[in-house]
Amino acid sequence: MDQAAQIHRAAYDSTLPWLAGLHTPGEDRWFFRERVFRTCEVWGAFDDAAMTSIIAFRKDWIDQLYVLPAAQGRRVGTGLLQVAQDAFDRLQLLTFQRNRPARRFYEARGFTLLRETDGADNEEKEPDALYLWTRPEARNGSAC
Repeated sequence: MDQAAQIHRAAYDSTLPWLAGLHTPGEDRWFFRERVFRTCEVWGAFDDAAMTSIIAFRKDWIDQLYVLPAAQGRRVGTGLLQVAQDAFDRLQLLTFQRNRPARRFYEARGFTLLRETDGADNEEKEPDALYLWTRPEARNGSAC
Protein backbone atom coordinates (compact mmCIF):
# COMPACT_ATOMS: atom_id res chain seq x y z
CA MET A 1 0.00 0.00 0.00
CA ASP A 2 2.76 2.41 0.86
CA GLN A 3 4.50 1.83 -2.48
CA ALA A 4 1.24 2.37 -4.36
CA ALA A 5 0.66 5.64 -2.51
CA GLN A 6 4.23 6.76 -3.23
CA ILE A 7 3.89 5.98 -6.95
CA HIS A 8 0.62 7.87 -7.05
CA ARG A 9 2.16 10.93 -5.42
CA ALA A 10 5.35 10.95 -7.50
CA ALA A 11 3.51 10.55 -10.82
CA TYR A 12 0.76 12.98 -9.85
CA ASP A 13 3.13 15.71 -8.69
CA SER A 14 5.37 15.28 -11.74
CA THR A 15 2.51 15.46 -14.23
CA LEU A 16 0.34 17.97 -12.38
CA PRO A 17 2.77 20.28 -10.56
CA TRP A 18 0.13 22.98 -10.10
CA LEU A 19 -1.73 20.50 -7.83
CA ALA A 20 1.33 19.19 -5.95
CA GLY A 21 1.07 19.03 -2.19
CA LEU A 22 -2.69 18.68 -2.06
CA HIS A 23 -2.31 15.78 0.41
CA THR A 24 0.35 14.63 2.83
CA PRO A 25 2.05 11.24 2.41
CA GLY A 26 0.04 10.01 5.41
CA GLU A 27 -3.21 11.05 3.78
CA ASP A 28 -2.18 9.29 0.58
CA ARG A 29 -1.42 6.07 2.49
CA TRP A 30 -4.80 6.30 4.29
CA PHE A 31 -6.60 6.83 0.96
CA PHE A 32 -5.01 3.77 -0.62
CA ARG A 33 -5.48 1.59 2.47
CA GLU A 34 -9.06 2.62 3.30
CA ARG A 35 -10.51 3.45 -0.10
CA VAL A 36 -8.58 2.10 -3.06
CA PHE A 37 -7.62 -1.33 -1.68
CA ARG A 38 -11.09 -1.89 -0.22
CA THR A 39 -13.04 -1.07 -3.38
CA CYS A 40 -10.76 -1.92 -6.30
CA GLU A 41 -8.66 -4.66 -7.76
CA VAL A 42 -5.11 -3.32 -7.64
CA TRP A 43 -2.21 -4.46 -9.81
CA GLY A 44 1.35 -3.26 -9.91
CA ALA A 45 4.22 -3.50 -12.37
CA PHE A 46 7.75 -4.06 -11.15
CA ASP A 47 11.23 -3.36 -12.42
CA ASP A 48 13.37 -5.92 -10.58
CA ALA A 49 12.05 -5.69 -7.00
CA ALA A 50 10.77 -2.11 -7.19
CA MET A 51 7.18 -1.26 -8.05
CA THR A 52 7.04 1.27 -10.90
CA SER A 53 3.33 1.60 -11.60
CA ILE A 54 -0.15 0.77 -10.36
CA ILE A 55 -3.65 0.40 -11.65
CA ALA A 56 -6.77 0.23 -9.51
CA PHE A 57 -10.03 -0.72 -11.20
CA ARG A 58 -13.51 -2.05 -10.48
CA LYS A 59 -16.55 -2.87 -12.58
CA ASP A 60 -16.84 -0.21 -15.29
CA TRP A 61 -14.19 2.11 -13.79
CA ILE A 62 -10.49 2.74 -13.71
CA ASP A 63 -9.94 4.64 -10.49
CA GLN A 64 -6.14 4.99 -10.58
CA LEU A 65 -3.40 4.46 -13.15
CA TYR A 66 0.00 5.93 -12.31
CA VAL A 67 3.48 5.23 -13.66
CA LEU A 68 6.63 6.63 -12.10
CA PRO A 69 8.13 9.29 -14.37
CA ALA A 70 11.33 7.27 -14.90
CA ALA A 71 9.28 4.25 -16.06
CA GLN A 72 7.03 6.10 -18.49
CA GLY A 73 7.37 5.27 -22.17
CA ARG A 74 8.20 1.61 -21.46
CA ARG A 75 4.65 0.27 -22.04
CA VAL A 76 4.10 -0.63 -18.37
CA GLY A 77 1.01 1.59 -18.25
CA THR A 78 -0.28 -0.08 -21.41
CA GLY A 79 0.27 -3.51 -19.84
CA LEU A 80 -1.62 -2.59 -16.68
CA LEU A 81 -4.43 -1.00 -18.67
CA GLN A 82 -4.71 -4.24 -20.65
CA VAL A 83 -5.34 -6.15 -17.39
CA ALA A 84 -8.42 -4.01 -16.75
CA GLN A 85 -9.53 -4.20 -20.39
CA ASP A 86 -9.26 -7.99 -20.28
CA ALA A 87 -11.48 -8.05 -17.17
CA PHE A 88 -14.36 -5.90 -18.42
CA ASP A 89 -16.17 -5.05 -21.64
CA ARG A 90 -16.58 -1.42 -20.66
CA LEU A 91 -14.45 1.02 -18.65
CA GLN A 92 -14.77 4.68 -17.77
CA LEU A 93 -12.26 7.02 -16.21
CA LEU A 94 -11.74 10.65 -15.37
CA THR A 95 -8.58 12.59 -16.05
CA PHE A 96 -7.88 16.29 -15.81
CA GLN A 97 -8.32 18.27 -19.01
CA ARG A 98 -4.85 19.80 -18.64
CA ASN A 99 -3.25 16.34 -18.33
CA ARG A 100 -2.49 16.12 -22.05
CA PRO A 101 -0.12 13.11 -21.78
CA ALA A 102 -2.84 11.05 -20.06
CA ARG A 103 -5.45 12.12 -22.58
CA ARG A 104 -3.21 11.12 -25.50
CA PHE A 105 -2.40 7.81 -23.76
CA TYR A 106 -6.06 6.85 -23.28
CA GLU A 107 -7.20 8.06 -26.70
CA ALA A 108 -4.43 6.03 -28.37
CA ARG A 109 -5.76 2.94 -26.56
CA GLY A 110 -9.36 3.25 -27.72
CA PHE A 111 -10.93 5.53 -25.10
CA THR A 112 -13.31 8.18 -26.39
CA LEU A 113 -14.18 11.46 -24.73
CA LEU A 114 -17.73 11.53 -23.39
CA ARG A 115 -17.74 14.96 -21.79
CA GLU A 116 -15.66 17.62 -20.12
CA THR A 117 -16.63 19.28 -16.84
CA ASP A 118 -15.74 22.47 -15.03
CA GLY A 119 -14.27 20.53 -12.09
CA ALA A 120 -16.92 21.62 -9.59
CA ASP A 121 -17.49 18.00 -8.52
CA ASN A 122 -13.87 17.05 -7.84
CA GLU A 123 -11.73 17.81 -4.82
CA GLU A 124 -9.15 19.73 -6.81
CA LYS A 125 -11.75 21.92 -8.57
CA GLU A 126 -9.79 21.19 -11.74
CA PRO A 127 -11.71 20.74 -15.02
CA ASP A 128 -11.77 17.09 -15.97
CA ALA A 129 -12.65 14.82 -18.87
CA LEU A 130 -14.72 11.65 -18.76
CA TYR A 131 -13.58 8.86 -21.09
CA LEU A 132 -15.18 5.56 -22.11
CA TRP A 133 -13.71 2.40 -23.59
CA THR A 134 -15.77 -0.54 -24.81
CA ARG A 135 -14.48 -3.85 -26.07
CA PRO A 136 -14.62 -3.80 -29.88
CA GLU A 137 -16.79 -6.96 -30.00
CA ALA A 138 -19.19 -5.35 -27.51
CA ARG A 139 -19.53 -2.23 -29.72
CA ASN A 140 -21.02 -4.08 -32.66
CA GLY A 141 -22.97 -6.62 -30.64
CA SER A 142 -21.04 -9.71 -31.72
CA ALA A 143 -19.08 -11.95 -29.44
CA CYS A 144 -16.36 -14.43 -30.31
